[in-house]
Amino acid sequence: MTTQTTMSRPSPLRRLAIFSQRHHWTALLLWVVVLVGVTAAAQGIGDDYRNSFDIPGTQSQEMADLQAKHGESTGDEVRAVIHDERGWNTDQQAVDELLADLAEVPHVESVEPADPQRGSVSDDGTTALVTIVMDAEAGELPTSAYEPFLEIANETSTDDLQVEMAGDSMREVNEGEGGSSEGIGMLAALVIMLFMFGSFLAASLPLITAIFAVGTTFGVVTLLSHVTTIPDYTAPMLMLVGLGVGIDYALLVFSRYRSELLGGATREDATSTAIDTAGRSVLFAGVSVILALCGLYVLQLTSIQGVVLGVALTVLMTMLAAVTLLPSLLTLFGKRLEKSVRRHAARSRREPGRRWRAWADGVQRHPWAALIVSLVALGALAFPVFSLQLGFADAGNDDTSSTTRKAYDLVSDKFGPGANGPLVIMTEGSQEQAGAAYEELQTYAGVAAVTPPRPSADGAVFTSIAFPETGPQDPETTELVKDLRKDLGGDVLVGGSTAALIDYSDAVAKKLPLFIGLVVGLSALLLMCVFRSVAVAIKAAILNLISIGASMGAMTYVFQEGLLGVEPGPIEAFLPVMTFAIVFGLSMDYEVFLISRMREEWLRSGDAQEAVREGLAHTGGVITAAGAIMVVVFGAFWFSPDRMLQEMGFVMAVAVLLDAVVVRCLVVPAVMRLLGTRAWWLPRWLDRILPRLQHVD
Repeated sequence: MTTQTTMSRPSPLRRLAIFSQRHHWTALLLWVVVLVGVTAAAQGIGDDYRNSFDIPGTQSQEMADLQAKHGESTGDEVRAVIHDERGWNTDQQAVDELLADLAEVPHVESVEPADPQRGSVSDDGTTALVTIVMDAEAGELPTSAYEPFLEIANETSTDDLQVEMAGDSMREVNEGEGGSSEGIGMLAALVIMLFMFGSFLAASLPLITAIFAVGTTFGVVTLLSHVTTIPDYTAPMLMLVGLGVGIDYALLVFSRYRSELLGGATREDATSTAIDTAGRSVLFAGVSVILALCGLYVLQLTSIQGVVLGVALTVLMTMLAAVTLLPSLLTLFGKRLEKSVRRHAARSRREPGRRWRAWADGVQRHPWAALIVSLVALGALAFPVFSLQLGFADAGNDDTSSTTRKAYDLVSDKFGPGANGPLVIMTEGSQEQAGAAYEELQTYAGVAAVTPPRPSADGAVFTSIAFPETGPQDPETTELVKDLRKDLGGDVLVGGSTAALIDYSDAVAKKLPLFIGLVVGLSALLLMCVFRSVAVAIKAAILNLISIGASMGAMTYVFQEGLLGVEPGPIEAFLPVMTFAIVFGLSMDYEVFLISRMREEWLRSGDAQEAVREGLAHTGGVITAAGAIMVVVFGAFWFSPDRMLQEMGFVMAVAVLLDAVVVRCLVVPAVMRLLGTRAWWLPRWLDRILPRLQHVD
């Protein structure tokens, strides 16, 4: 149905659409120039991705500052695990050559041989640990700097002598590049749109729009990495979010364009109306995602602020592409698109939206049944989220065939599980204070072994290494760290990678309620301003929380409990807040698209039930198709070798699936039916003070 708008002056979005149509070659050329220019500059200059592990206000951060102050080495460390059942140094010549080869690798600052006095040789003498210290901190060197270690280990290993490499940087080498996930997602999305539109050209336009947006953002973020700290895992996250959101936004606009054409509008009017209606939904949804992402800054964790910046820029670029690039493409290919749209509609003998009208009528006849069944199912799926264990996966979660997993298992078997996550004990003070801490640690419950304190170069601090009796991911290790910090006193710091991960998880958990409250509150306020309704805003906030909780519960089932053959382990500490921000914004996308059409019908007819029926009839097919596309794009990252990307792709795919199918097609129509005309109620006093950001006029 074509929406007739009676306004003395076109809206800004309609004027933008008209401009993009009249100057479509200029708009296209500008996008091409920006994409090519930014990409060329990024490739010429290169990236400077750096991982930040700062955790302000924690003992881990205090220890890192002390190490830097007193000349302690802060270089990244990797370990070579040497194992030989005859005795680790039976083939002494091979071991000596191994140490020499390791020392010659670029960026190696020192190689510390195995020493029984320092606890780096197992009690049975079959396994030894060699520590390699790099000349840069963790995250500062590219992955390629660590690849020679893997080659040396493979060349040294024989039938009797086994050499494996351990360390977070070696895990990155072992994971390698994903590569195929993005291609699988784009191909699946293209197939879905081909069935939806019946034309390769029509199916390609949303994909082309997304590629332009993501490609441009990728180059911009690469350049920004030279002026601000951006982690090296930002790039694949940009691809994951950018492709899904970019295709989704362009699809919503194109679907409205197609609907207007079939309703009798000219190509020019169809484009303008699509941008003025669906385009507004896209802008509102995009702003919601960006606001939710900005809420992550309240966590004050520098490690994710670069990711937030990159993902927010990606969403911003996809918004701009949907309302500027897509209208230009629609103008350029307008005649061919119109022919294919009308030809595909003629082949389809069904009345557009007929099945969705029947579905809406069925839900409205039994609203309580639809609502209760849906909420019970979502609640059951969300239940495991209460046992969510935040942390970080380590080598113990890697594939059993990887060198890092083999090293982890050898160390755990020969030295004890705590050897894979030793604690660093640092005393700032006298030798006597350090000795007292050492004596207490020797008999401390939960500590398997501890090394004598070693002074720093200036003698100001003393460092010991304590090995817990439990593994790095064991809850008992977390309790041990907290107990040690309480019992050893303020002059003794407990740190190391395991303690730092515990601090990180605690920092996220501490500010999580504030973050959720801020995001939900701002989003509800925006919805209230747009739709002039209290009920719509509250409903959207509650349903989004429930659907996200259900997706988090599904992630807990799979990745924490180990369903579907996944190696069980903790959920990456930053992942719930990051995915909450993105998914909450994406949920607002479908909410705005569906409720906007319902509001259009409500303003036109004044019939609440008809508004629900026609709103779902006009948007149900688009929402499910867009949801299916995002599910396959996000779900394709299941094939990534990176566990973090697997988790993120899975939880976002499940969240979109639940939101598009259960929430938008069942719960929302049922709730709107039960609310009736009250769905559009807003107190007069609130109407006067809220700014007017109405979606439709």
